[in-house]
Amino acid sequence: MKPLRGLKGKLNAVERRRHTARAAGMRERADRMTALFAAARPGAVIIVTQVWAMEWVSLADTKGHVVIGMSHESYAASAASSRLARVKRYYKDVDRMLVLTPGDADLWIRAGINNVGHMPNALPFMPEAPAPRTAKVVASIGRLSHEKGVDMLLDSWAEIADRHPDWKLRIYGAGDEEQALTARAATLGIEGSVEWMGRTSDVLGALSGASVFAQASRAEGFPITLLEAMAAGVPCAAFDCAPGVREIIRDGEDGLLARLGNTVELGARISSLIADEELRNRMGDAAFENVKRYSAEEITDRWEALFAFLER
Repeated sequence: MKPLRGLKGKLNAVERRRHTARAAGMRERADRMTALFAAARPGAVIIVTQVWAMEWVSLADTKGHVVIGMSHESYAASAASSRLARVKRYYKDVDRMLVLTPGDADLWIRAGINNVGHMPNALPFMPEAPAPRTAKVVASIGRLSHEKGVDMLLDSWAEIADRHPDWKLRIYGAGDEEQALTARAATLGIEGSVEWMGRTSDVLGALSGASVFAQASRAEGFPITLLEAMAAGVPCAAFDCAPGVREIIRDGEDGLLARLGNTVELGARISSLIADEELRNRMGDAAFENVKRYSAEEITDRWEALFAFLER
């Protein structure tokens, strides 16, 4: 192959130097990790929680240690990005790849990864009693970003707000789309029934002041906000956007699911919980009990069982 000349040749040379410098930097850091791993006691377990981080760990010497690689997104989200190829390359030889749900584990196995297991996230809190569910508030908590679908939640609320004039949609979170979303609420004519609360560090307090929780995400892995709402005893209405959502919410028992993107259907699910106090309380109480399977104690036991299995 003839060398590139002119501007293309210069650009190609710059790119080669950039790749060479990056590779050298990664090698240096991998050597540091090798030294750290070598200093660890026998029986140490290396847990890598991000796909990009596994690329670095793969360059280090992990001999003598169990390596667990995690992916905290759905298979569909990985498949829609460059991460699918990176997972296949860097996770295939680890002792266990962990994803968040059995459904996603099955999809990775079909994609050719045979060392897959699943481990859900644990609840960050577990109140002693459910919320009172007396406030006429539908709450939503999350980033104001395209992925979280707050625009579709506003569309859903616009479908039902007139039917429930004494109820408010209270949105907690901040993000790049905040200005566009407030403008959308005004265009839909619902600005009077939507409250923009900004970020909150008191998630349980926010949930305790609501009677229904709504989520309109376009994509999720294993959404902690649904776990938190259920732990507070607040029934959820959400888009069925990922296996993690279906695993958390038992549709018709402790929450209600709508088809992804169907804002009319999601609005109807929210409206059902608003209008029917008995349904709201029954599902909220069921959510409070069912979500205990994700308590810190339960998930810790699952980790201990996995460590014991891998050490055999």
